[in-house]
Parts: sequence; C-alpha cells; structure tokens
Amino acid sequence: MSKIMVIDDDQDILDLLEQFAVQYGYEFAGAKDGTAGLERIAAEDPDLIILDVMIPSINGFELCRRIRETDIKTPIIILSAKGDIVDKSVGFDVGADDYLVKPFSIEELSLRVKSHLRRQRNLTQGPWDNAGSQAIVIGNLELLPASYEARLNGAPVALSSKEFELMILLASSPGEVFTREQIIRHLWGSSDCADPSSVTVYIRRIREKIEADPAHPRYLLTVWRVGYKLAHGQ
Repeated sequence: MSKIMVIDDDQDILDLLEQFAVQYGYEFAGAKDGTAGLERIAAEDPDLIILDVMIPSINGFELCRRIRETDIKTPIIILSAKGDIVDKSVGFDVGADDYLVKPFSIEELSLRVKSHLRRQRNLTQGPWDNAGSQAIVIGNLELLPASYEARLNGAPVALSSKEFELMILLASSPGEVFTREQIIRHLWGSSDCADPSSVTVYIRRIREKIEADPAHPRYLLTVWRVGYKLAHGQ
C-alpha cells in the first residue's frame, strides 16, 4: 500500500487529504510545519509527498529544496493559492514534480497522485531496457538514461528527474517535434494531470542549464505553435 505524506498547517486540508487517502486505499501521514515534516519524512519513508507553500518554521519551497538535497527521489506535489508561472518556476527550481493550485478537486488530485505513484514504481523497477540504457550523445550534450545523469562538455548538468525525462523523450527522436500534450502524457501519464504552462517552465529551466544563450537555443528548439524538438547533428 502506497503511503502519502501531507505537510500543511491547515487542519481542514489535513483532514480532507486523510479522507482522500483512506477513500483511495493509501496510507496517510501528516505534519503541520516544515521542521516536523522533515523529521516525519525520514521516519515514515512515504511514496509521495504533498506540501503547502505557506507552512511554519520552513516554508514549502525551502522544505522541498532540503528534501532534494538529501537525494530523496520521492515525488513531491506543491500546494499553493498562487498559480502564476513565476511561482511554478520557483517550485520546479527547488525540485518539485508537480504543482496544484488551491482550491482543487479531489478528482484532479487523484489523477495526479496515481500518475506520480505509477511512474515512481516504473522508475524503481527500472524503466530502461538494455538498449535504452546506452548513452545518448548530441553534440557536446550527453544523456545517461540508466543513471539519470546529463553532461555538457563533460561537466555534470543538474537536471531534475522530470527535466531529464523530458530530454530523454525528445532525444528518442532527434529532430522530431513533440507537442505539449505528448510531453505532458510522457511526464505525467495523462493530459488531465498537469497544466500546459508547466511544460513552458520545464523547457525554460532546461535551456538555462544546457544552452550557452537560452534566448537563442542550440539544442532545445521551439517549433512555433506546434511544440518542441531536440536538434541533432550539432
């Protein structure tokens, strides 16, 4: 049985998500501030973490960053009353996998939780076959699927798991255009599980890490009104 850890100082939200967990067959663990949440994550070893941005002692963004610094790969969904792209960018920057804006429906939450848990199981079991585990080299960019590592000019590139998975999708067919919907389905499992603006955030963040000039990308290209592609032969 998968375990969901919720960190939120709003008791109504904790009660609601505990009811959700029971209804959908998950174990539940909760905490009401960042410090307690960090301690309970270590003790509970959850399969998915849901945390609010505005929590006492350690805010949600900082807590997410500290969790990722411990090399915990557990999916993290951030809750916030703000839905603008800047706020989402901050969340993804500190290592969040998803972003859910309040108020949200239980149906939407369920879709996202199921998608992240399913993908996490696939990663744990090893999603890459022998052929797919080989390094992918495009120009000076190297992707290592088996270890989720990226290198540019031989130096490590700190891509998040979802940033890396987006790159692997594009690298599966260099030069081919992938639509936003295809990218969302690949990253979240369903087009119902993510806001299309999240793709924009990921693309921008990847460019900041791999492009010498993100405004004039060499690797990760936009095809206007269609989608994105990874250049080849660079």
